[in-house]
Amino acid sequence: MTVKARAVLLGILSFIACQFVTMTAIAGSTIVALGDSLTAGYGLPPGQGFAEQLHDALRARGHDVKVIDAGVSGDTSRGGLARLDWSVPENADAVIVELGANDALRGLDPSITRQAISDIVKRLKARGQAVLLAGMKAPPNLGDEYAAEFDAIYRDLAAAEEVLLYPFFLEGVAADPALNQADGIHPSADGVARIVEKILPSVEALIAQTSAETGAPVGDKAD
Repeated sequence: MTVKARAVLLGILSFIACQFVTMTAIAGSTIVALGDSLTAGYGLPPGQGFAEQLHDALRARGHDVKVIDAGVSGDTSRGGLARLDWSVPENADAVIVELGANDALRGLDPSITRQAISDIVKRLKARGQAVLLAGMKAPPNLGDEYAAEFDAIYRDLAAAEEVLLYPFFLEGVAADPALNQADGIHPSADGVARIVEKILPSVEALIAQTSAETGAPVGDKAD
């Protein structure tokens, strides 16, 4: 084989390899929803939970992204931190962190919640994973002082760690009987659909941010 022919062959092989790597990156792109019962689909039929509905919504908008459900019903922020390593694969591209609701329901000291979520975000960032922090609000029966301290956690951490923030995961759904199950706490399938509709622009911003940071197309829109 001549030098020229060898160079042409190497060029072709390099092009094929680059195309394969790009296709693999797109096809393998994942977003993990690390959360509690609100992401785990508590009380809902199969396929109607947050991760599944978000996955379908992103696909419908042309994003080639896989959404993994890492929600555990009843989990607190410290519980999410304790299982982080085995709940969120290190090769995941981005993580939606939705924790703290059970902390507030139990009236836990907001400083505990703040520290746990801060540790989660820091560890995900150290892995190079983009983060969308989904905020939560304290129940009104805990009083204004508790609510002020708890509600500020997400805004403060998002600013300090420079990650994306969706201020209130249950925006437009909380306290609406038509969008919640009989317990008045967990969203119905329609309630989850409303959550997905509202959070979708923030998730698309997460996808765009991840793509910009890595220099590779993560969940790029299909032709």
